[in-house]
Amino acid sequence: MVRDRIGVLVLQGDFAEHLKILQRCGYRALGVRSTQDLEIVDALIIPGGESTTIIKLIDRFGLRDAITKRIDAGMPVFGTCAGAIVLARRVSDGEPPLGLLDATITRNGYGSQVDSFEADLDVEGFETPVRGVFIRAPFIDEVGADVTVMASWGDRPVLVRSKNILASTFHPELAGEHRIHKYFVEQMIGQ
Repeated sequence: MVRDRIGVLVLQGDFAEHLKILQRCGYRALGVRSTQDLEIVDALIIPGGESTTIIKLIDRFGLRDAITKRIDAGMPVFGTCAGAIVLARRVSDGEPPLGLLDATITRNGYGSQVDSFEADLDVEGFETPVRGVFIRAPFIDEVGADVTVMASWGDRPVLVRSKNILASTFHPELAGEHRIHKYFVEQMIGQ
């Protein structure tokens, strides 16, 4: 199984931190900014940033159909914060998302930049808590029947999985947390 072709969407957001985390874990990560880049990766990470901008750039670079087709065909994808919004089926406002994750998300659910915070999260299957950074983080308001909640903060899901889609409303990469990336690569690629 090839585990060194993990793509990170490098159009906008904190993609550099995802690339660093993957490299620290021993994986060779590739920046994705075109359909040609997308064709050679086995998985994709959509980073946090500004979801409306990310979606507009996905459309500007002609990636919407290619990303959607690859994910529908089983390619694993991991979206963090804005990346989770991009993957969602329903969003409270903003540009239409890709519609791949059966979830309803509210942008900036926890508040503005000054309301950002860090928290230790109990994640299903992990022995110790995962540190998450919540920056203008979205709320996951509801999930479909095929979505598993892997971690919550209060009564809100913050890490969910549905088949080949993993989404978090927080940034593990900004806390230097590598275990969720390792889970993504080791548990979701090549299934």
